[in-house]
Amino acid sequence: MQNFHLSVKIFSLSSFCNYQMKELLKQLTHYQLWANQQVLTIIQNLPEEKAHAEVASSFPSIFKTVLHIWDAESVWWQRVKLQERIIMPSLEFNGNIQEASAGLMQQDLLWKSWVEHASDISLEHTIQYYNTKKENFKQPVWQIVLHVVNHSTYHRGQLINMLRQVGVEKLPHTDFIYWTRKK
Repeated sequence: MQNFHLSVKIFSLSSFCNYQMKELLKQLTHYQLWANQQVLTIIQNLPEEKAHAEVASSFPSIFKTVLHIWDAESVWWQRVKLQERIIMPSLEFNGNIQEASAGLMQQDLLWKSWVEHASDISLEHTIQYYNTKKENFKQPVWQIVLHVVNHSTYHRGQLINMLRQVGVEKLPHTDFIYWTRKK
């Protein structure tokens, strides 16, 4: 009888952890949408010359950084959706900073909506994919979602620094804790 009781608790703990993980991923994708909106609202109001100005960072301009974030989120999205041919939006993109920002926001909405409706099995599912160097990997989807949010946060911080470099003084606070306080 003792062993049976123990296995029931383990099952319950597992269900609890799955619930908590999904709630955390939902919060993080909601946060990502909000934080990107905060920064992209400022970026969309920049003159094109400031969006394309060369500044010191991982990517040479605000515009190219926004494209990189959009590319990364889109590539991961396509992998999770098991698409065989992965296409980076920037490869065929000829638009301006407003259109690039809109593309990134649309991608964020896709992630947010998908996580809201994803089953535990979908989040735990392990996918196999090739990176841009043609290396083969396997990852559970929940780790990919965490990576997408973390990657965006990293480059959003760079965008804030780049905005300072082009003379923008009034910048939003986009830390997770600020979002939780506004909910």
